[in-house]
Amino acid sequence: MNLESRLVDRTVLVTGGDGFVGSHLVDELVSYGANVHVFVRATSSGELNNIQHLRENITLHRGDLRDKHSVDRMIGNLTDHDDVLIFHLAAQAHVGESWDRPYETIDTNVIGTLNLLQSIVDNDLDVAKFDTAGTSEEYGNIDESMIEKHDFEDDGRVLLSERSPVNPTSIYATSKLAADFLTMNYHDGYGLPTVTTRMFNNYGPRQNPRYITGTIITQALERDIVELGNLTPKRDMCFVSDGVRGHLHVALEGEPGEQYVYGYGENISMRDWTNLILDVGVEENYWERPEIVQREDRHRPGDSDVEELLVGHEKLTKETGWQPQVDWREGVRKTIDWYANNKASWYGRVDWR
Repeated sequence: MNLESRLVDRTVLVTGGDGFVGSHLVDELVSYGANVHVFVRATSSGELNNIQHLRENITLHRGDLRDKHSVDRMIGNLTDHDDVLIFHLAAQAHVGESWDRPYETIDTNVIGTLNLLQSIVDNDLDVAKFDTAGTSEEYGNIDESMIEKHDFEDDGRVLLSERSPVNPTSIYATSKLAADFLTMNYHDGYGLPTVTTRMFNNYGPRQNPRYITGTIITQALERDIVELGNLTPKRDMCFVSDGVRGHLHVALEGEPGEQYVYGYGENISMRDWTNLILDVGVEENYWERPEIVQREDRHRPGDSDVEELLVGHEKLTKETGWQPQVDWREGVRKTIDWYANNKASWYGRVDWR
């Protein structure tokens, strides 16, 4: 698919465009010549860190998804545009913080999504596609009563697809599942051309250092120990540029009313992921190998941890040709390089100091 020919001069709205995945998506859209509008949360400081270099190439809208008035004002400014593509990426996206800030998580992820969808209806915005970004965390752990509805690999691993049952085990996962359903409700009820996407464990430059990849790298760069929580869960780790391409393929070629899941297509335990990162860092002379220390206070609450996530992305691949392009070692090298050369962007945000 020729992305540039499909996006040049196209009006596109990205919510959460200053976030991790959102900023990389905005980068790509600008490079393809799209007319990019970005909705960011209005704050007194610290905004636009990830897209400041694009400030002259985008139209910025400040507000808060939880405030319907500011959402209406932003959508109202787009009503003279046709066939608008919308990527709804704004969210409270940290599993651990959803337990610390449950009300904010629900307000942002559920009420915020509702405000955005309703504002599109209220203002009669001409939308070509509305993509709500979900999460692999919505699948949770297998409910034994639903085991016959799951697909399995030959080696016994659960293969998660659009058909797999959901079983959210955190406030974050529940909030994102609710946002998914709301998105589909507005397709069924109002005919909005909505789709939902579930990316599996993105990582890469600019990610908040409180996520697993960033917390490993930032600790290894700064000290001789790496303190982590539970290292037995397995995750399907997908480099951010592949995640962005997935969003673009779904928005341009996905069928309204459908869901699309995608990731690297292989999973790895968090212990092996940690060792891979540390090995690459040693090879590239970023550090001498630190010691791995596990701490109980870094585990998720109770039984809320998800044991294993592995994606089957056959639907997206068959319909759009999307395939992951960045292997783990290449992605890890790029990610370490960013953290090593952008300390000011993350040092004040870590949770291990």
